[in-house]
Amino acid sequence: MDADGAGPTEMAEALGVCRNSVYKYSRMEDLSPQPPVAERRKRPAIDRYADFIVGMLVDDRSVPRKQRHSAQKIFDRLVAEQGYAGSYPTVCRFVREWKLAREQSPRDGFLELDWAPGAMQADYGAFTATVAGERLELKLLVATFPHSNARFCIAMTCEKAECFCEGLAEIFEMAGRAPRLVVLDNATEAGRMLFGRVTESKLFSQLRAHYRFEARFCNPDSGNEKGSAENAVGFLRRNLLVPVPSVPSLDALNSMLLSGCRRINAAAESRLHGPAPKAFAEDLAAMMALPGVRFDSVRWVHVRSDKRGYIQLGGVSCCAGPAWRSRDLLAGAGARTVEIMDMHGRHAASLPRSWRQGELVRNPASLVPAPVARPGAFGESVIRRDMPEALLSHMDRLEKDDLRRAPRAMGRASDASGFDAACQAAERLFAEGRVPDDASCDALARRIASGGAEGAGVDLAACDRLAGKGGSDGKRR
Repeated sequence: MDADGAGPTEMAEALGVCRNSVYKYSRMEDLSPQPPVAERRKRPAIDRYADFIVGMLVDDRSVPRKQRHSAQKIFDRLVAEQGYAGSYPTVCRFVREWKLAREQSPRDGFLELDWAPGAMQADYGAFTATVAGERLELKLLVATFPHSNARFCIAMTCEKAECFCEGLAEIFEMAGRAPRLVVLDNATEAGRMLFGRVTESKLFSQLRAHYRFEARFCNPDSGNEKGSAENAVGFLRRNLLVPVPSVPSLDALNSMLLSGCRRINAAAESRLHGPAPKAFAEDLAAMMALPGVRFDSVRWVHVRSDKRGYIQLGGVSCCAGPAWRSRDLLAGAGARTVEIMDMHGRHAASLPRSWRQGELVRNPASLVPAPVARPGAFGESVIRRDMPEALLSHMDRLEKDDLRRAPRAMGRASDASGFDAACQAAERLFAEGRVPDDASCDALARRIASGGAEGAGVDLAACDRLAGKGGSDGKRR
């Protein structure tokens, strides 16, 4: 109608609408869609004090953060100094809108990253598991390859440098190759970045040199810089550790986790590069071959044993044995074991690693030389705690010379077969009416340790009788 020359009044009467609306739209030159921007509401109660409030906020930029004006403080000053009669929420809205409008910068928000093949991110998470009937708080070391979205994890007892380096070496073995770049949290035991300067732990530097990879540490409180690993921690914990697993050993738990990771990786998708198995092949092609020798994550320290043969390692008492009392020794602290030797490299003891403060760790085999040297002290020896009752009842009836011979035979057998197998062998020999000697105890302990039948093998007592060295009662003539 407007194109035919009709006036506003005529069009309004014909359409039954307000003449003013017809006049407004007929005179508009641009009828393109406009963004639905909200108009700024008028706030007469606060607008008159805008300059006073803005002045305080601008001045705050030059003072320490903890001494800046809060919204409550601004409200109090408005009431006391300007006679403000409005509400506190009105002041809060004004302050919030002013800060949002002026504090945006190009640094705000996050950049989408496209990770190159062969790069790896690592992070820790915490979880609970029942291991050998004991409820334990463990750490989950998670490694991801963001290019392919492949994920691997391993359970560790703590986050110390020995465990961290051992866990990374295990994950490299799982993947089959070593990454070119590892991105780490600033809070790990691998090192720290402070004021832009990185300080690595000695053990991690040795691990990095062994596998020839580069390390990059995130800024403090910047988990977004390794978002792939951050997300994978929660994802793997929900999918592999719920419900709380109950396993016979930590090795069994890690076998379960590895199977779960392989199952997840086979069905995963990379957001930018298609199926995860295909993209992970690109990761592997860009990674480095593993060295011929696996890295031994051990920290060697100088220690001194006390008069009982105990050393202190990280708040834990480790027994080297009475034979090593009051000596300067070397202790190799690994993630799972502790090796103790003298200053010339002679082996003293191998113990499981404990991280519990104040715990006492010992290997019964290291206590065997004590009753050999002092058979009269066997009745009160600590080693009795680790022997079966049936074996103790036999040994308590021995004469002094036999009480030297039996523990010595058990000690030599335990070097090759373990203390438990040596105890079983000695107990069976006693049951046959014989005092354990080096040859018979060692041979039987080896069969027991290898899983063979205890009754199989040669009857060494018959050989002794033929040689004229013993009688049917097992005693020497």
